[in-house]
Amino acid sequence: MSRILLLHTGGTIGMTRTEKGYRPDGKYFREAVFHMDSLKTKDMPEWEFMETPKLLDSSRMKASDWNLIGSAIAENYDRFDGFVVLHGTDTMAYTASALSFMLKGLSKPVILTGSQIPLCETRSDGRDNLITSMMIAGDAKVKEVCIYFGGLLLRGNRATKYSADGMQAFVSPNYAPLATAGISIQYNENSFLAHRSGKFECRPFAEVPIAVMKVFPGIQKEVFESIFTDKLKGIVLETFGSGNMPGDPETLLPIFAKAADNGTVITVCSQCLQATVDMNAYEAGSLLRSAGAVSGRDMTTEAAVAKLHYLFSVYQDADQVRFNMERDIRGEMSQKLDL
Repeated sequence: MSRILLLHTGGTIGMTRTEKGYRPDGKYFREAVFHMDSLKTKDMPEWEFMETPKLLDSSRMKASDWNLIGSAIAENYDRFDGFVVLHGTDTMAYTASALSFMLKGLSKPVILTGSQIPLCETRSDGRDNLITSMMIAGDAKVKEVCIYFGGLLLRGNRATKYSADGMQAFVSPNYAPLATAGISIQYNENSFLAHRSGKFECRPFAEVPIAVMKVFPGIQKEVFESIFTDKLKGIVLETFGSGNMPGDPETLLPIFAKAADNGTVITVCSQCLQATVDMNAYEAGSLLRSAGAVSGRDMTTEAAVAKLHYLFSVYQDADQVRFNMERDIRGEMSQKLDL
């Protein structure tokens, strides 16, 4: 029988009502989980429960918290066949992306899940999300970091939060779901990440100054000048369509070129959920390329941010980071290259 580690980090699923709104309640959640009859049936894997030292609303997550979760998985990697991480929905896609890069050589399922309605409420979606995530982790068919939510199993670094109040809170706009859960769990094995040989290791992230900027019509160059400081290591530019910038790109060219010379890695992503950045399709994109920007292709913003953190933790040279930002290393983009 498979053995699963259930790691509670916080989030709506484990919250209770207070005078100031919902807040994490570890004591209530532990008791609720241990009294769930569904988790004791013969269909469920064996499991152990663990909590992070501090339960967080996921909006407060930062790189050091990603490291804490990754380290907990690494320290228990040999003891368990799979892992379920309970997490808030607001930044779940960021954490899933971060773990996908951090956990190199992963050969076991790591499933992130949570809920839109706390487990303490009658209509909570947390019960199904928790039970199904544990069954998927116990099946051990997928050997990558995933998000299970609302009947869909998605690659973690391909997912993004789509709805704040719908039960299907996450979508994977540029990659097919890995499984759908109806009466039975139907796996789409053709979409699974091919396991790449190598020893498992956890590579914690360094604290790296990274920014995200969404461009808009009429944005002025002074906005870019204020953000592109000498300390900025990486930025994800959310551009129009397939990589288009507003205004006259010629006026922005010197700013981007100077930032690149200072070691800032500029990654171009799209504001469209379903899109692939092609920096050769339009003049604006080619000018960005000539100024040292790189294409995020069909990566989500969450994946691009996590990937920048990871690569700057591995490489000191910005050119190495730029080179690898355009290479698929964890199934985060559609380009297929061997590493």
